[in-house]
Amino acid sequence: MANTSDIRNGLCIKFKSDLFKIIDFQHVKPGKGPAFVRTKLKSLTTGKVIDNTFSAGHKIEDVRVETRSYQFLYKDDQGFHFMNNDTYEQIMIQENFIDNPQFLSDGDNATIVFNAEDETPLTVELQPYIDTEVTYTEPGIKGDTATNTLKPATIATGAEIRVPLFINIGDKIKVDTRTGEYKERLK
Repeated sequence: MANTSDIRNGLCIKFKSDLFKIIDFQHVKPGKGPAFVRTKLKSLTTGKVIDNTFSAGHKIEDVRVETRSYQFLYKDDQGFHFMNNDTYEQIMIQENFIDNPQFLSDGDNATIVFNAEDETPLTVELQPYIDTEVTYTEPGIKGDTATNTLKPATIATGAEIRVPLFINIGDKIKVDTRTGEYKERLK
């Protein structure tokens, strides 16, 4: 058992008979009254995000998890297929367990989080950034750079993101897989 002082981003806990991952937290000590911890919890079974407030010193039940590196192989109508980089075992994971699956392309590495008690996969975390190519975008108008204007673009994985006007078809760019935002153009 842990308590609220052990709360950190990424911690997996059992709460209301479900497994949750803490994605954001804030310790609050008001002028009057007891301290508390405000959290955002993401359900590892449904993917829903809820807000919850724990009073200071509240006991929480943490869940032991293991992370393993897997390589994405392919997607079919049953789900997403991954291969363990060490044992070459293959597993199939449903789309709702993957954060931003539109950024996965064949051969990408991902980290799969398993419940250590029963070896069930809980979530799939992609690399924070991917280097990809722009496959389609409208041409930018020369001289139209007075503000940080963005235009839609399709990248090699098929996902649609927003990029600056100076990006053209064939440009290599870096994309943040957590937010889906353009980061920079690569040389």
